[in-house]
Formats: sequence, structure tokens, C-alpha cells
Amino acid sequence: MSRFSLVNWMLVVAVVLVAAVPIVIGSDTGFAGADGVAVERIDESDYRPWFAPLFEPAAETASGLFALQAAIGGGVLGYVFGVARTRRRHADPPA
Repeated sequence: MSRFSLVNWMLVVAVVLVAAVPIVIGSDTGFAGADGVAVERIDESDYRPWFAPLFEPAAETASGLFALQAAIGGGVLGYVFGVARTRRRHADPPA
């Protein structure tokens, strides 16, 4: 097995461990994340919003818009990488 292959397998194992260990160890801790804590703090305080939203989409629409935003960002990022690679190929052709 080459060194390159060994390093790749070690990286795969490290990623699996990073993903699996918190799930196995922290399963009984009741982790809720920062959003839940923020909502609790806002509910405890005497906060009143300054204005109401003009349009509040349904949950399905909001998640669809979020997915659309992620797709557009991925497309732009892929385009930028493609342009950079093409410029590099045209600037320094292989010998």
C-alpha cells in the first residue's frame, strides 16, 4: 500500500470517528444547540419585536428557498473554480 493510499484511509477513519464519537458519547446529554438556548433567553426577557415580517412563508417554502440559495452558491463557487483552472491551463500550457 502506498503512502498516499495510507494517508487517505487514515483521513477517512478520522472523519468517521469525528462524526461517530459525539453521537455515541453524547447521546444522553440532551444537546439542543445554540438556537434553543437563544430562544429560551429571548422568551425569558421582556423582548418585543419592532416590526412584523411582511411575508412569512410556510416551512416547506422556507426550506426550499434555503436549498435554492445553497444551490446558487454552489454553482457560483464551481464557476469560480472552473474559471481559475481554465485560466491556469491557458497561462502555462504543459510542455
